[in-house]
Amino acid sequence: MEENKLYNAVRRTITLADGREITIETGKLAKQADGSVVVKMGDTMLLGTVVAAKDAKPDTDFMPLQVEYKEKYASAGRYPGGFMKREGRANDSEVLVARLIDRALRPLFPADYHAEVYVTVNLISADKDIQPDALAGLAASAALAVSDIPFGGPISEVRVARLGGQFVINPTYSQMNEVDLDIMVGGTIDNILMVEGEMKEVSEEVMLEAIKFAHEEIKKHCAVQIELSKELGKEVKRTYCHEVNDEELRRTIISELYDKAYAIATSGTMKHEREERFNALEAEFAARYSEEELVEKAPLIHKYFHDDVQKKAMRNMILDEGKRLDGRRTDEIRPIWCEVGYLPAAHGSAIFTRGETQSLTSVTLGTKLDEKVKDEVLVQGTEQFVLHYNFPPFSTGEAKAPRGLSRREIGHGHLAWRALKPMVPVGEENPYAVRVVSDILESNGSSSMATVCAGTLALMDAGVKLKKPVSGIAMGLISDGETGRWAVLSDILGDEDHLGDMDFKVTGTRDGITATQMDIKVDGLSYEVLAKALEQARVGRLHILGKLTECLPEPREDYRPFVPRIVQITIPQDMIGSVIGPGGKVIQDIQKTTGTTITITEADNKGFVDIFGVDKEALDGALQRIKAIVVMPEVGETYKGRIRSIVTFGAFVEILPGKDALLHISEIDWKRFETMEESGLKEGDEIEVKLIGVDPKTGKLKLSHKVLVPKPEGYVERERKPRDGERRPHREPRDK
Repeated sequence: MEENKLYNAVRRTITLADGREITIETGKLAKQADGSVVVKMGDTMLLGTVVAAKDAKPDTDFMPLQVEYKEKYASAGRYPGGFMKREGRANDSEVLVARLIDRALRPLFPADYHAEVYVTVNLISADKDIQPDALAGLAASAALAVSDIPFGGPISEVRVARLGGQFVINPTYSQMNEVDLDIMVGGTIDNILMVEGEMKEVSEEVMLEAIKFAHEEIKKHCAVQIELSKELGKEVKRTYCHEVNDEELRRTIISELYDKAYAIATSGTMKHEREERFNALEAEFAARYSEEELVEKAPLIHKYFHDDVQKKAMRNMILDEGKRLDGRRTDEIRPIWCEVGYLPAAHGSAIFTRGETQSLTSVTLGTKLDEKVKDEVLVQGTEQFVLHYNFPPFSTGEAKAPRGLSRREIGHGHLAWRALKPMVPVGEENPYAVRVVSDILESNGSSSMATVCAGTLALMDAGVKLKKPVSGIAMGLISDGETGRWAVLSDILGDEDHLGDMDFKVTGTRDGITATQMDIKVDGLSYEVLAKALEQARVGRLHILGKLTECLPEPREDYRPFVPRIVQITIPQDMIGSVIGPGGKVIQDIQKTTGTTITITEADNKGFVDIFGVDKEALDGALQRIKAIVVMPEVGETYKGRIRSIVTFGAFVEILPGKDALLHISEIDWKRFETMEESGLKEGDEIEVKLIGVDPKTGKLKLSHKVLVPKPEGYVERERKPRDGERRPHREPRDK
């Protein structure tokens, strides 16, 4: 049977500016899913699928979207690690890619669509120089585009990097070491939805230009998906009814409760008091209905009160009066207090409190053995600097137990890590592995930005020579599409994030931006608004930076007394084996006898030895032994050595650790010995010797003891017959 009778594949191609191509194919794989595509670029292939339940579950009043991204080890011809030798739960990198997809898709589902939707993107073939995360959003959107699931897209996501001053779309892995800007941008054909990435202190203008550059590429991707959807007849989506509304109840709630809610919003109360007053107002209204009536009406009362009363009151208050929930101006930062060295036994620590948001952050310094090991499908290696973020329920007053690490915690920690990473010295500048841990103790506003600020202080408190201090701020937006009014908010509260139109986090030094994360929840956000938000963020960031440097202006001159110290030395590459010894015997003995930890790495044809110890005596002892191993013996120098072995023609003497040299029988004494027994030397004896030569071909060392003792009076040197195992010395023929 002919191949085209078995399936009907449809393909579309997107051509990038540099001539590379991305193809989208549907109709060949996973045909029982509601939508499936294969996105291909080079040898990289992503399978994107989407399935939606036929109807919503009872009492569901939200969008139950689940996005999964998975990289198959077989895609790169690799075995998974671990005992089971199969893929397990998603690692941090896979979670971060899934979050990128989720954040762009979620705002575009209809507000009244509540059926469960599962989006799955799998890396099934991996080109080792192509970054698959830049294609994952396109694969997810294309799967929705070829399905009948209601969706306000299509969208696409692209990576933009700046290489040599020029913007590049979807750069390769090999290009990333040379870029100073690396952001992922997601959007529709009309609007930007999501931005996330890191930079090396670039300006606000450069970042805005990068977003515009990305959007031009995104428009091309969306146009191809629209064309594909029309060809397959999928532009008309399935019908659904997931909400039953009561317009009379809505009007009653608005007319009776709006003014009271507006008064609460403008009262300038703290978070919990404000919540209690809003909850009491809603409960008072609901009390007029019987228990039987509330079975049906309670969800509607809560929805109308939240969306049409509470949300609108807060938004109108800001647009009408320029006043916020806590009484601040739109560009005003909440009060800040900081403290360093709070944890006496930690290597470094800091508290950063901004309003009702608080981070207690610690720093731990370790050896290369403590570095994080990455063993992903396409990325292997170690990370010298890591940051972990914890968000316990008590930080928001929730009465529940913590249940493992959430995707949100992974995402927020990654953003803070990106913010600080360009400023944390690594490699030869800093021999320590660095771990920063942020525990959020209070939260009403951006705790990830509090982590950046607390992390800066804790690193400087630990004595880490941070290149420049970094601060962060979260910006918000309130807009009215009907009137065109809008207001950018600095240092947003949790309610302003939840009820507003934008969450825009920006981190940086005094000289530029180091990281950003932006989620936009409204259509038609202009570049004028983005420019205003970036400039307002810059001013706020500098204000916060001033508070940090008031607390601790620069890194401490030295580490704390109880911080284990590291001494780093460089040795010739060919001496690494001597320091390690056979089966690690030498290095293990040094560590055991001195109580130190020693690591050796190779780079640039050198060996870098890090000695990690708790006190100076231990470090000096290990350092002395390693230097003795790598030191090169000099001809003419005298050494006190120990006889390692006796052979018929002499003795092998260890003159330096790991370095043996031959003391020939003829060089033991001016007196002639026929056998080694006559010399009286035995294994273990100490003897003083002089290095008299090095064989230029073999590098073997030649020793003498007799040159260190006086020559007997009347001594005449006689020719000696070679012994077994010796070659007769070459002599020039005598003149005839």
